[in-house]
Amino acid sequence: MNKIIVPKAWLIIISSIICINQVKAQNWDVKILEQINPTTPNENIWKTISSTTYPLAIVPSITLLTTGYIKKDKQLQKKGWSAAGALIINTALVTGLKYTIDRKRPYEEYPNLIFPDEYKQGHSFPSGHVSTAFATATSLTLTCKKWYIVIPAYTWATSVAYARMYVGQHYPTDVLAGALIGTGSAILSNWLTKKYFNKN
Repeated sequence: MNKIIVPKAWLIIISSIICINQVKAQNWDVKILEQINPTTPNENIWKTISSTTYPLAIVPSITLLTTGYIKKDKQLQKKGWSAAGALIINTALVTGLKYTIDRKRPYEEYPNLIFPDEYKQGHSFPSGHVSTAFATATSLTLTCKKWYIVIPAYTWATSVAYARMYVGQHYPTDVLAGALIGTGSAILSNWLTKKYFNKN
């Protein structure tokens, strides 16, 4: 049954991303961002949350893999590879889309409306920070399934999504696409990992 569900879910996610790209930079996209992004985005809480994305994302996979191999626990190893695989798949997809779509940052397109916390080079669509955060949160949900893990994980991921808009680095559609890609990457990685470990 999983063999049918996962690919279908993946196709839905990819289709959604394509649709999102078709409406990128429309008025509502900019207006929502304008409401979130202040003239001076210097609130430390949102800048800090944004900066935690990549350091926190690697913790679950490293912890699970290290513990799994030390204890020779196949279940922990499987969970660790699932989390690591989600980040690898996510990074590959996001990097490919960024260079294929080549969307400018909102403050480059609308310098009089959107104000960033810092000016930097790069592509806007999709948000790598958000996709990474949601890949991590979804991996934890699929492997742990405890409310005290799931709720904090998705609260953090959602906070990262808001933070990336607050600091003016991404449009809402960038963030939404990132969340979809991250979630889909974790689902796909979980499915592939189970298939590999069950086979071996």
